[in-house]
Amino acid sequence: MRTRFFPDQLVPLVLTFVVCGIAIFILFGEILALNFFAFTRELIKLHIRLADVFVGITIYLKTSIDFAIFIGRLMSKYQGWKNRIMIEIGTALGNALGTLAILFIWDIFREVRFLMAIMITVAAFVLLRLAEEGLEHVKDEEGKYKLSFGGTAHLLEKTLSSINKAVAPVLNRLIPSLSIQDNGEKGYRGLFILAFSIPFILGLDDFAGYIPLFNIVNVFGFAIGVFIGHMILNIFLFLSPNRTIQVVKNPIISFVGSIAFVALAIWGFVEAAKLIGLVAH
Repeated sequence: MRTRFFPDQLVPLVLTFVVCGIAIFILFGEILALNFFAFTRELIKLHIRLADVFVGITIYLKTSIDFAIFIGRLMSKYQGWKNRIMIEIGTALGNALGTLAILFIWDIFREVRFLMAIMITVAAFVLLRLAEEGLEHVKDEEGKYKLSFGGTAHLLEKTLSSINKAVAPVLNRLIPSLSIQDNGEKGYRGLFILAFSIPFILGLDDFAGYIPLFNIVNVFGFAIGVFIGHMILNIFLFLSPNRTIQVVKNPIISFVGSIAFVALAIWGFVEAAKLIGLVAH
C-alpha cells in the first residue's frame, strides 16, 4: 500500500518540528530555573553557538543506533499517520525528559568536586560502553566493506569488553540499560508508552556520557543540538526506516565514533582525577 503524502507523511513531519520547538522551550525554562537558584554555582549561559549545536547533533546521531533500529521496526509494524504521531510525540518527550533529568543532576552537583568527579567517572564508563556497542556494529558488517581496520577494531572491542564487564555490576545499577522489548499488539496508549520509554532510557544513558564535554561546549547549545539531532533522525526514519538504519550502522562511522568515545572517556578520567587532586591542574 502506497503511503499518502497527506496526512500520512505531512502531519507527522510537521509535528517533529513542533515537538522539537516545545522541547527547546522547556529546556530554556529549566535553565532559567536552575540559574535562578544558583546562589553559588556558575550560571549556565543561554547564548547559542552554532558549533555547540553542531556537536550536539553529530554526537546524538552517532549514539542513536539502538534507537534508530528499535523505532524503525516500530514504525514498520505500526503504520498509519495516527500511530506515527504517537511514536513521534513519545520518542521526542522521552528523549527530552531523559536529557533534562541528567542536565538537572549535573547542574546541582557540579560545584561539589567529589560528587562531580564521581559523575564524570560514571560518564566516562558510559562512553566506553557506547564505544563497545559501536564496534559491535563494525563486527556485524565484517567482510562487507573493502576498508580494513587492520585488527584494531577487534583488539579494541576485546579490551573494552573486559573493562565493561568488570564495571557492569556497578554501572548497571546507576544507568539503565536498553531492555524493553516490543511484544504483541498495542493501542495508541501502549504505543505511546513504549515509544516514550526507549528514548527516555537512551536519553539518560547517552546524555550522562556527554558530561566530559561540558567543559568545552555550552550546555544550552549542545542540548539544543541533541534535540535537533533527534528530530532529524525521526524525519529520516519516517521517510525511510530501512535506509536510515543502514546509514547509522555504517561500520566506518561506528569505528570513528568509537575511537572518539574512548578519547572522551580517557579525558573524563583525567578531569575526574584533577577534581579530587590525584592529578595536577
